[in-house]
Order: sequence, then structure tokens, then C-alpha cells
Amino acid sequence: MKKLSFVVSLTNNENDYQQEQAAAAEKAARRLGVDVKIIHADNDSLKQSQQLLEFIQNTASPRPDAIVFEPAGGTAFPQVARAAAAAGIGWVVLNHDVDYIHQLRQAYPVPVLAISSDHVEVGRIQGKQFVALLPEGGSILYIEGPAASSAAKERSRGMNETRRSNIDVKSIRANWTEDSSYRAVSSWLRLRTSREMQIDLVGAQDDSMAMGARKAFKELAPGERERWIKIPFTGCDGMPQTGQAWVRNGELAATIFIRPNTDLALELLTEAIRKGASLPDQQLTNPESVPTLSDLATRGNKASVGKRSRTAHV
Repeated sequence: MKKLSFVVSLTNNENDYQQEQAAAAEKAARRLGVDVKIIHADNDSLKQSQQLLEFIQNTASPRPDAIVFEPAGGTAFPQVARAAAAAGIGWVVLNHDVDYIHQLRQAYPVPVLAISSDHVEVGRIQGKQFVALLPEGGSILYIEGPAASSAAKERSRGMNETRRSNIDVKSIRANWTEDSSYRAVSSWLRLRTSREMQIDLVGAQDDSMAMGARKAFKELAPGERERWIKIPFTGCDGMPQTGQAWVRNGELAATIFIRPNTDLALELLTEAIRKGASLPDQQLTNPESVPTLSDLATRGNKASVGKRSRTAHV
């Protein structure tokens, strides 16, 4: 039996979730007995499309059996997808809202599907985390992903569905990396208005962006730095060695576990190609709050009681 070969294209190699995506793909490939080549787009959608086209148009060596990719920008490359399917290459889109899967499956006899975490639910959980940590309301600095990212849009929509009206949100954007968030927050802190705002919590759509924000606050002058660092920081992704570890050591108040899905993509592709297993158009995975929402509510209520007690003695 021919050994299957897959290409996995990820957005970057700096974000902890993307690193976990690569590790999950490599582990699954060993378990399934398939070859996998992992490439990174450096958050550049044009570079990513050119990389993928090289694999599709290559005639000097065997083409991959399928391409698995997480879009680096706002598009899931419908024309590249069609070119891949026409060349007999399967196509899996990760963590992105895409509308061409069904049409592509009808037109070409190759495995095609989309796999994603339920990003709206990620946002809903994060909104509930904000409510749990700020039971009496307050103001949040919210660090969103890129404007073109469907995941960022869906997380924002879900968060706004579940946060209470007594929680105000000030949003800034970063690019799913610690450094981009550090630069965005540092720029925001240079504004006079930012120093005058009362911020009770910093929430980020990604753990690495939450840590980039903490890094920016740590560079403030003594006194002012302590005021910022003591407020809760939350993120998303919840990888065991990063996000969950930061929750355990107190650097993050909460995260949301979003399981890697490159391994699931390789499993489904292998089953479809080797055994003719049927595939859904889309498969969603379920996110989980870390710690639980009830544990966060207990912490939030204690902090609220302590705050009222300190105020009463002033």
C-alpha cells in the first residue's frame, strides 16, 4: 500500500497554539504511518497561497495526497482549493469559516472538509469568564485577533452575547502572537487617555497575546506597573505547557482549552483515502473553560467582597 503524504500549512511558528498544531500533526503521522510536511506562512496570506500552489503545480516529484491548512489571513483560498482538488489533492481547512466545501465535494472525488473549534462558543465562554471574574461589572481591555480573521470575529460575537451590560469593553487588535500584542498594548499605553482609564481585567483572544500584554504592563514605571499587573488577565487556547501552566502559576486568571485539530484532520483523511470513509462537510470541536466557570465565580465573588471591605475602611 502506498504511503500517504500530507502537507500541513500553519499560520506561524511563534504562537503556542500553532506550535501545538505542528506537534499534534507529527505525532498523528507517526501513529498513522503517513508522511507529513509542515510549513509556516509567517502570518502572510500571499506567502501561504504561493507555498500551497508550489505543491499543487509541482511535477518534478509526487504531489501530496492532501493539504491541511489554517488560513493566515481572511481568505480560505477558494481558487487554490479548486486547483488542488482538480489535481487530485484532498483539501482540509482549519479554524476558518468557509463556504465552498460542499460545492468542491460535489465537483471533485477527493476528500474535502473543514474542521474548527466552535469559535462562537469560545467567545461565549470567555464572556462568561468575564462575568464570573467581575460580578459587579467593570471595564475590560480586550485584545482581539486580526480584523480579517473569521475566528476573531466569531469569538468577539460570542463574547458580546454573554458578557453583561455592566461590563464595558475597550478593544485593540494584535496578530495572534506575543510580540504583536506587546507592541499593540505598548502603543495604547503611550496614549494619555489609556492612563486615565480604569481597567479591571485584560482579556485576550489568545494566551500568547495575553502574555504580550503583561509584558507591556511590566515595563511601566514602578507604582503604575503594580496597579496594572494585579488585575486578572485571561486568554484562549489553553495548551498544557503554556496557557494552562500560566493559569496554574497565576500569570493568567483563566484560559479556554481549544484542542489542536491537525491530528483529527490527518485521521479523517487517512480513513477516507484508505477505506473510503465518508466525511462531513464540517466538524466542530468543543472548547472548555480552564478553570471551570464555577471556580472562577468563587474567585470573583471573594475578590468583590475584599474590594468592598477595603473601600469601607477607607
